Amino acid sequence: MLENIPAPILSLKHVRKSFGGKPAVRGVSFEVRPGEIVGFLGPNGAGKTTTLRMALGLIVPDSGEIKLFGGPPGPAAFGRIGFLPEERGLYRKIRARDGIAHIASLNGMKRKAALKTADAMLARYGLGDIGHKKIKTLSKGMAQKVQLIAAIAHDPEFLILDEPFSGLDPVNQKLLEDMIREIAGRGRTIIFSTHVMEHAERLCEKIVLLSKGQKIFDGTVSEALAQVPCRLKLETDDKRAQDVLAPLCTALRHDGPVYDLVLKPGLAPKHVLAAALDHKLALKGFAPANPGLHEAFVTLVGRAGVVSTDRETKA
Repeated sequence: MLENIPAPILSLKHVRKSFGGKPAVRGVSFEVRPGEIVGFLGPNGAGKTTTLRMALGLIVPDSGEIKLFGGPPGPAAFGRIGFLPEERGLYRKIRARDGIAHIASLNGMKRKAALKTADAMLARYGLGDIGHKKIKTLSKGMAQKVQLIAAIAHDPEFLILDEPFSGLDPVNQKLLEDMIREIAGRGRTIIFSTHVMEHAERLCEKIVLLSKGQKIFDGTVSEALAQVPCRLKLETDDKRAQDVLAPLCTALRHDGPVYDLVLKPGLAPKHVLAAALDHKLALKGFAPANPGLHEAFVTLVGRAGVVSTDRETKA
């Protein structure tokens, strides 16, 4: 009997968008299902912001199909969504609690309930002492956390965050990651865009990678990391080492007794260790490298034949 799979909250099929004849999004398809934290990754200019705005109905695609909660995106779904845009939008001259309450009111909450919720959520996230401070007096990290609270104050089912970590120092990035984990722990669904792979590596099980407006990967973090050729470093004084190791590698270099290896597809460190033991190489060190999502992204971009650069104009 097939396991029941919940219908996706967000579904894109072959979505395209161009501006002034220049393609920004090229036939992108993916789904976000209930309870997932999805990392929407790629360098600046990859098309992430354009795609998220189309998913919200703020931009109309040139072609393709988008469904949000099973229907077309638009105002009907807004009360069920929390959106943190890359361009932060709280009024700088109002107090933090009023800014949160204003966004909550736009998403259907009564003003009195919205103010009460704003105070409660500021206290929950350790920001109770800034509720009466004006937005313009807050640090960037504080203001960003206030805006995230504003996006979730009406308790949306689905949270869309566009570059939420942009411009934050490491301490505030960690605090924001903790907030996202707490929100997800309450069963909410989240997709966030970022060009910093480490955030997705720490937060997500599923990722979607974009480059030059094209989807180049859609799957779990472990599946993405599995695409990276295995690398390892070993140390031996045995002069036969290069002849023993070369048949196992696509790249091999050494500096004295230290050898850096990139293994052929399908090979693992155990195969190198077995070869070393078979030839009685005296190993002084043996350390497999753990690849990160950055390495996976570079590998997948190269495999897809997509040229990517961080110096592009943002799409």
